[in-house]
Amino acid sequence: MENVHIMQHPLIKHKITMLRMESTGTSEFRKLVEEIAMLMGYEALADLQTKDVEIRTPVEETIQPVLDGRKIAIVPILRAGLGMVGGILSLVPNAKVGHIGMYRDEETHLPHPYYCKLPPFIDQRLIVVVDPMLATGGSLTDAVSEIKAQGGKHIKCMCIIAAPEGVKLFTEKHPDVELYIGAMDRCLNSNAYICPGLGDAGDRIFGTK
Repeated sequence: MENVHIMQHPLIKHKITMLRMESTGTSEFRKLVEEIAMLMGYEALADLQTKDVEIRTPVEETIQPVLDGRKIAIVPILRAGLGMVGGILSLVPNAKVGHIGMYRDEETHLPHPYYCKLPPFIDQRLIVVVDPMLATGGSLTDAVSEIKAQGGKHIKCMCIIAAPEGVKLFTEKHPDVELYIGAMDRCLNSNAYICPGLGDAGDRIFGTK
């Protein structure tokens, strides 16, 4: 799967281990999610284009690179995806932020969309879709389908932890979309939770459990 990128940076691995710990409290968990998103964003945005501009330093005039071309949209899948937005905005503060709302049926484990608001000119933007967990793959798959239906063409996705089942579904449905994963876990259990995972990311980010 050439469009699947599993992070190998030791800082990302370390912080994900801290994230997994049951003893990690809400404040620290939230901070770790943001830090991991920033580190993953650094990797995922490595192919951004630059152009040369003329500037003046305190010493002399010089030609130096700045970002060029496509504007960026960050689209978290509500609600857990919100925890990753700040980390990417720290890298690209001028990015616009959209939102896609999905909830999972507790019995069927199928995703149900309830909200979608994307920045204007979405067809001209690099869209970074973020969700901490890629479990069954249904939510991320449906979110990207909705973005494409609204004109999105240049899409990357970032998930902190993924299960093989979700990666398989997503890559089959969207083979053209690059997927960045912090850690690939073993499997899903009977409740469609990732094992070993980290529990419910939304609950741990927002302190609702």
